Amino acid sequence: MSETDDEAPGPVQRRVLGLLQRHGREATSFQILEPGLTYWFFEDDGVLAYTDLGSAWVTAGEPVCAPERLGALVARFVEVAARADRRVRFFHVSGEFAPQAGLAHTHVGELPTWDPGAWADTLKGARSLREQLRRARNKGVSTRVVDGGELEDPDSPLRASCDALVARWLGKKGMGELKFMVRVHPYGFPRERRYVVAERAGELIGLAVAIPVYQRKGWFIEDLLRDDSAPNGTAELLVDTLMQAFAREGCHYATLGLAPLAGELRPLLALTRNYTTRLYNFPGVRSFKDKLKPRQWDPVYLAYPRGEFGFLAMRDVLAAFAPDGLVRFGLETLVHQRTLATFLLAVLLVPWTLALTLVDTATWFPSTTIQYGWAAFDLLLVGLMLSLVRHWRARVATLVVLLTTLDALLTAVQVLLWNVWTARTLGAWCLVLLGTAGPLLAATFFWSTRVVAMQGGRLRR
Repeated sequence: MSETDDEAPGPVQRRVLGLLQRHGREATSFQILEPGLTYWFFEDDGVLAYTDLGSAWVTAGEPVCAPERLGALVARFVEVAARADRRVRFFHVSGEFAPQAGLAHTHVGELPTWDPGAWADTLKGARSLREQLRRARNKGVSTRVVDGGELEDPDSPLRASCDALVARWLGKKGMGELKFMVRVHPYGFPRERRYVVAERAGELIGLAVAIPVYQRKGWFIEDLLRDDSAPNGTAELLVDTLMQAFAREGCHYATLGLAPLAGELRPLLALTRNYTTRLYNFPGVRSFKDKLKPRQWDPVYLAYPRGEFGFLAMRDVLAAFAPDGLVRFGLETLVHQRTLATFLLAVLLVPWTLALTLVDTATWFPSTTIQYGWAAFDLLLVGLMLSLVRHWRARVATLVVLLTTLDALLTAVQVLLWNVWTARTLGAWCLVLLGTAGPLLAATFFWSTRVVAMQGGRLRR
């Protein structure tokens, strides 16, 4: 049986909550109550939450059921998926899950865990952490635990402040919007959650939200947000306040969630971690959680049926996090990473400009004047782009928008009036298409950055 959740908790979500309270023991189990997931119920005592990609079902963690029922549930789910012509991926599962379910698995990260009951001892042995807490307090930062009922009302002043903070935090991200298990949705079943806010001079500058791990009597600090104006140590102070609250409740399990691509990885994933830090700081995420001195790091896996390719399984998981398409996500990320993208465009334009001066004039241009005019025009664009890389200025960015648009229009005119008549080989036509597509893509990129800026989006340099 499959049902999709709604924004407001309804009968289906309340049914899922009851199953979580009986069987939820994985760190991310409560996340299946968040928007965008479909539920598959196994008889009356088990549930799986997944996102349907059209070609694959990617689950949000492990099944929620009694341990002795796990094998039967997984086998049945794989069978149902096969009948629907869907591949099955189990994302964010433990090392014990895959062998028990008879699945292959790939390491995708590590999960840090703490014993809140030992947090006071942790602080005693972590001088740098104590210094961060002291620094935040000296800068006037205070924290307080907030009752979930205070955030249940969407019209409450605190809720409005939290919404504004979330919007600012999302606006500063250097990537397109990710969904699935990293969607920021802090208000579902608020009375089941724990909230801590950080304030300074009466202004909200930080928010931490923890969700329950019922069968461990523990907590997962799912959201940890701080404003750009927040002093150093604010995030650590939020964690400290929550850990102390957990300890008072007698809790002995807490986590800050997955450090993706941490630990021992397959070569392709290791390369991804090492060479995409400008887009997502994988080592930085691991380092931040490590300086909070976790008790241990538990490996986390992606599981899939044996005999299938791990590369394809990972591709399906990435698609789950970017449901509007990986290509669109990549383009949105480039818009947010405007300086990096501009630098790459400038670098690519240099050999193209050199090539313009070396090709046969009669084949590619109506005259040498136009040939060298194009080269000079492209050199001007290279100079302006590198100027933006050094310091992004609105007027220069507007000029580049206009020039790349002009470049695209003039290129199209020359292709229609000249190159369609002179290109004779497949290679020549490939160059014509490349020369046409390049300016068009550049113009689209710079127009997109302008639109985002005009909408108030905060773009990373």
